[in-house]
Amino acid sequence: MAMADVTVRGAGIFGLSIAWRCVQIGARVQIIDPFGAGAGSSGGLVGALAPHVPENWNPKKAFQLDSLLMAERFWHEVEAVGGTSAGYGRTGRLQPIQDARTLELAHARATSAKALWQDHATWSVIPVTEVGDWAPPSATGYLIHDTLSARMFPRRAGAALVAALAAKGVAVSPDGDDQGNVVHATGYLGLQALSEDLEKPVGNGVKGQSLLLDFDAHDKPQLYADSLHIIPHADGTTAIGSTSERAFDDPASTDAQLDDIHARAIAAMPQLATARVLERWAGVRPRAKTRAPMIGPWPDRAGHFVANGGFKIGFGMAPKIADVMADLILNSHDTIPQGFRVTDNL
Repeated sequence: MAMADVTVRGAGIFGLSIAWRCVQIGARVQIIDPFGAGAGSSGGLVGALAPHVPENWNPKKAFQLDSLLMAERFWHEVEAVGGTSAGYGRTGRLQPIQDARTLELAHARATSAKALWQDHATWSVIPVTEVGDWAPPSATGYLIHDTLSARMFPRRAGAALVAALAAKGVAVSPDGDDQGNVVHATGYLGLQALSEDLEKPVGNGVKGQSLLLDFDAHDKPQLYADSLHIIPHADGTTAIGSTSERAFDDPASTDAQLDDIHARAIAAMPQLATARVLERWAGVRPRAKTRAPMIGPWPDRAGHFVANGGFKIGFGMAPKIADVMADLILNSHDTIPQGFRVTDNL
């Protein structure tokens, strides 16, 4: 067997996306993950690909915008090669506006979105009456509607990447030796290992709990209400999430905090009350110290690279991160934005 040009350690969204882009370019790739594909937070339920607010522009927001705009083509190519759907859809998002100050801000952001998003997407203020019964309670009677937000089913997206890679002759193996350049995309456990190696904390794990309902609203936009994501998936299910828990004993257990999320979702959208709960899920998401994804060279470790810290925005950032990391690893072309490097977290 030919030696690999790239070894990807970790088969979550970052690892699989980077592997896919490297294969597209023509590199020989091996993927190693002792837990299997999508075993960590990338195997979750929610899949809200939502933009940051269009104001106070910075490199992180610009990078995310590029990635969200790349997503449709990225997932179309993955699905075309592997024959498996990721459940991607740019269906937009609705958010209630609860007071006069927030309404004023929403109008201002509509103006800034025109300049920052240009003609790629819109951010608008609309009356609740425009969307019928698929509207969360709004004290002002108005909602924010953006057309940039998209949805996907995380574990289906991972399966789609695995299928596309398999079609190109690349499988996820439980073990193996490093060959070529090495990408460490190993989630929150990888952040712990990196912190130990650098003798400084560069990030941590944050537990999240979510649930999946048997409720078909697949043609509706996602909602963000009472700090909850309500995501209608293409397969006729609806995901609700999530908690953010810095302290936890069991990373995979669900508890009363998820019951509270379920109750709050029903309070916002009463039609969810009779929907059967299909799954309760918990996992730990990797959060870098800067809150931006952490990508680039592993300091003082030649030929080793890091792709981690996709806390809450990993799936939305993955297409652009895959491009940037493949270009760096294979061509030594560094286009990593300010705030994303490992050294920015030290």
